[in-house]
Amino acid sequence: MKSVLHLFNLFYPNNCVCCYQNLVDQEKIICINCRIDLPFVDNGDFESNPLTQILEGRVPIENGASFLYYHPFGKVKQLMHQLKYKNNQEVGTFLGNWFAHSLLESKNFNTIDYIIPVPLHQKKLRKRGYNQLTKFGESLSRVLQIPFLKDVLIRTYDTKTQTGKKRLERFANIDTKFSLSKAETINNKHLLLIDDVITTGATLEACSKELLKADNVKISMATIALTE
Repeated sequence: MKSVLHLFNLFYPNNCVCCYQNLVDQEKIICINCRIDLPFVDNGDFESNPLTQILEGRVPIENGASFLYYHPFGKVKQLMHQLKYKNNQEVGTFLGNWFAHSLLESKNFNTIDYIIPVPLHQKKLRKRGYNQLTKFGESLSRVLQIPFLKDVLIRTYDTKTQTGKKRLERFANIDTKFSLSKAETINNKHLLLIDDVITTGATLEACSKELLKADNVKISMATIALTE
């Protein structure tokens, strides 16, 4: 049944990516009923919340925010699957615009100089054809009016996705390697490091430690989703 629904959505894209119902009026990507049903993260004061607590004591974070909770079975998983594996990059644009306006209202991110995405390894980038964070990051950039730099970090070691793995397996897979390109570009800058889903925080920790090799760098973080 799911495969039939997927094929229907492929040929009739004006359907909600979560429930496959027809979109009406001004609805886009997700119908109003599914939007209301999404599990939003309460980011508190942006300094102490589910995201910052995961990385507490591991890397210094100015502010942190996640938009949605990721469950093994649920609407957010469907959104992320469409974005990462079905080339539905409009999902990234849609979520980026939505999330950015909430960040804009908080004013906690108004000192950010650059938005930096977690990069894909070149092998995976060639296979997938795109980084699922690009459209998301570009949307944040437009709304927040902050430059999006996608070539500051380079992934030098390819690992399989962390999402869906058991917690111990994720911790065992923390040897993801990154290298810093054009460090002089980010010297004395406040960076917003973005990712799709945070699980143990190992990837964001590794990226942050590489970015901190530049001079006088401050780091904030934002992710589309956060696992519980």
